[in-house]
Amino acid sequence: MRVWHIDHYAAPPTRPGITRQYSLARELIRRGHEVTLVAAAFDHRTRQIVHLRPEEKAKLEQIQGVPFLWTRAFPYQRNSIRRVINMFSFAWRAYKESPKWIKGPPDIIVGTSPNPFAALTAYHLANRYGVPFVLEVRDLWPQTLIDLAGFSHYHPFIVILSLIERILYRRAQAIITLLPGSQEFIAKKRGNSKNIYWIPNGVDFDLIPDPVPPPSAPPFTVMYAGAHGLANGLDIALQAARRLQEEGWGARVQFRFIGDGPEKPRLVHQARAWGLQNVIFEDPVPKKEVYPRLQQAHSFLMILRDSPLFRWGISPNKLFDFMAMARPVLFCVRTPYNPIEEHRAGLTAPPDNPQALAEAIRTLAQTPAEERWAMGLRARAYVEQEHDLRKLAGRFEKVLLAVIKENELKT
Repeated sequence: MRVWHIDHYAAPPTRPGITRQYSLARELIRRGHEVTLVAAAFDHRTRQIVHLRPEEKAKLEQIQGVPFLWTRAFPYQRNSIRRVINMFSFAWRAYKESPKWIKGPPDIIVGTSPNPFAALTAYHLANRYGVPFVLEVRDLWPQTLIDLAGFSHYHPFIVILSLIERILYRRAQAIITLLPGSQEFIAKKRGNSKNIYWIPNGVDFDLIPDPVPPPSAPPFTVMYAGAHGLANGLDIALQAARRLQEEGWGARVQFRFIGDGPEKPRLVHQARAWGLQNVIFEDPVPKKEVYPRLQQAHSFLMILRDSPLFRWGISPNKLFDFMAMARPVLFCVRTPYNPIEEHRAGLTAPPDNPQALAEAIRTLAQTPAEERWAMGLRARAYVEQEHDLRKLAGRFEKVLLAVIKENELKT
């Protein structure tokens, strides 16, 4: 089958960012399918145009065997109206450039949120070619903006996004969601529960090194690697670091934050204002280079703001990367889906509670090293069994082939 997969934020392992689509595409290509990823050449994390020369509007590029069609998108620096224009511009450019650059008509087109305009482009291209449209839901937009950013249901932008959401849910021949509890939410919006599949994020074990014990030398390192955004709750982590420093643990526990995002400058300023000697901020690194850095941790921090949004579950790439490194995870998310607690792979603390987080860190730091290693190995075993992207690609392939077959029977 020939697949066009439109995802504004898809990235190869040579760049920081979300590599799920690259790994799925590579595995489908290994299985004999043709897959082209359509993504923005504007890097969401570094805020730079990559892959395109100044005069280029689009370019088809093979990266480690996976074709990427890079399209230009309007630049922005902060979450303002310019970011909305960026989303619109990518959707329009993807619609214009995909037929010009990708050889042969598709058999199926997949569109991925959280850019709903890009997913709408995938739907319109599928109509243009008379092929099935599959929607992949990574975030529940616009519910994310309502629950996390405090937007009103009646805000004009939310009304527009809600209309697009309804169109996408009802017109998709199948919906793939990354969130383990979201089928009920989507079915209600869709009007039925037919063809809604859960395929979570996972780990690309072609990139992951074999597990090794953590460093034996102090300090006890708590590491976070990922986006520094509104939802990530890193303010709470800084407050926990401040408490530990004030309580005499500053030299015993070190926090390392790797990545970038709109909140990072403010977080860096806050850490300096508080004189935090136990906090280090580091630049983002490409996915293929991040794992040696992750091996330097004694534990990882999976933290999100307290929000009703997460009652539908979470599926962040970083959580499964953390677990694959065979380290215990400090899990600070209010959600009924907690693999850390379920598999005894770390400790859980309530979100938005710096004192509870500080206490959990102290507890973990004082836990015998062999017990922490056992936690890490249980984490690794879980992701090997449930979140290996090679296995998830098989489920993804099965859904796409079933949709194609169903469409052929109708025509």
